[in-house]
Amino acid sequence: MTTPFAQRRRALRKQLDEAGLGALVVTQPASWYYLTGFTGEAGALVVSAQGTMLVTDGRFTEQARREAPGVRVILQVRGLSTSLGEFLKGAPRRRGKVGFPAGHLTVAQFRAMKRAAGPRVRWAPADGYVERLRGRKDAQELAVMRRAAALADNVMAKALTILKPGVRELEVAAEIEYQMRLQGASGPAFETIVAFGERSAFPHARPTDKRLKKNELVVLDMGAILAHYCSDITRTVVVGKASPKIRGWHKAVQEARTAAVAAVRAGATCGEVDAAARQVLAGYRLDQYFTHSTGHGLGIEVHEDPRVAKGQKQKLEPGNVVTIEPGVYVPGVGGIRIEDDVAVHSGETEVLTRSPRDIIEI
Repeated sequence: MTTPFAQRRRALRKQLDEAGLGALVVTQPASWYYLTGFTGEAGALVVSAQGTMLVTDGRFTEQARREAPGVRVILQVRGLSTSLGEFLKGAPRRRGKVGFPAGHLTVAQFRAMKRAAGPRVRWAPADGYVERLRGRKDAQELAVMRRAAALADNVMAKALTILKPGVRELEVAAEIEYQMRLQGASGPAFETIVAFGERSAFPHARPTDKRLKKNELVVLDMGAILAHYCSDITRTVVVGKASPKIRGWHKAVQEARTAAVAAVRAGATCGEVDAAARQVLAGYRLDQYFTHSTGHGLGIEVHEDPRVAKGQKQKLEPGNVVTIEPGVYVPGVGGIRIEDDVAVHSGETEVLTRSPRDIIEI
C-alpha cells in the first residue's frame, strides 16, 4: 500500500521534472517529516528520480530506518553539508541541476556542500517546492487539524475558569500548556501568550509574573501540536466589567474577523482577505491600531505559506488552512485580538476553531 509520504515524494518528483531539476536538497525538519515521516532533529534529504536519500548522524539512523520506509538512510560521517556534497558527488549522474534551499542554508553551508560535491554537480536555487505541496492539505491532514482545533477549543474553555484577580500570567500559561498535554498534544505550537491589562497591547507579549486585576483585558493566544499538526486560537476577555469603549473595540475586531473569514475562498488573493479586515477597522477609525498581518498559513509549522497580509497576490487554494486574526492594540490601555483557523475548500470555507467570539466578562 502506498503511504501518504510516498505519494508526496511522487508529487514532488513531478514538480522537479517539470522544472528541469535532477534532484532537490531538503533541509527543513518540517519538510523532511512531510516527505518521509522522519521525526529526528538532524539531517537532510536528497529527492530525485532515483529515490530518496536521508543523510543523518548516528543518533538518528535507526530511528530513520523505522520511521521512513522506502527511504535510503545514509550515515553522516563528517559535517552535514560536507556529507551531502560527498553523496551527491558519488551518486549516479542525474539529468538537470541539483536544487538547493537558498532560503534555509547559510553561505558557509552551501559552500561546504558545493566544495565536497565537486565541479561536475551543477546547482540551482530552488525554494518553495515542498512548501507549496505542504500548503494544500489532503483529507487526512485536515482531519488531524480539526482535532487539533477542537483540542485548542477545549483548552481555551479550561483557561477561562482560572482567570481570577490575583492569578499570574505565568500561572495561566503553565496551566494552558499542561492541559494541552493532558488532552493528547505533544506540546504547544509556540510560546503561549497570556497578557493582562496594558500588556495586552503587545501582540506577542510573553507571560510574566504580573497579577491580574479586576476590570482588566486578558488576551489568550495558544496553539497545540497534535499528531504533528498545529492549531492556533486567540480570544480576549474582561475579568470584571467591560467599559463602553472596550465593548466598541471588541465589536469592531469581531466584525473585522467576520469580514475576513467571509473573504476566504478559493481564488481570492491573500491581500483581498487582509483588506477585508482592514476596511472594517478603518470604518471604526481603528485601523491605525492594527499593527500586524491578518493571518498566516498553518500546518506542520505554526507559520507557513500563504501569508495573509497587505498586498499579497498569492491566491488561496483548496486545502489551504490559514489563521484569521485581526486585532486592535492601544498603547497604555490594552489590546483585543480574535483568531480562528480557517480551511479553504473548493466550494466553501470551514472554520475549525469554535470557541465563543462574543465579548466575555468573567
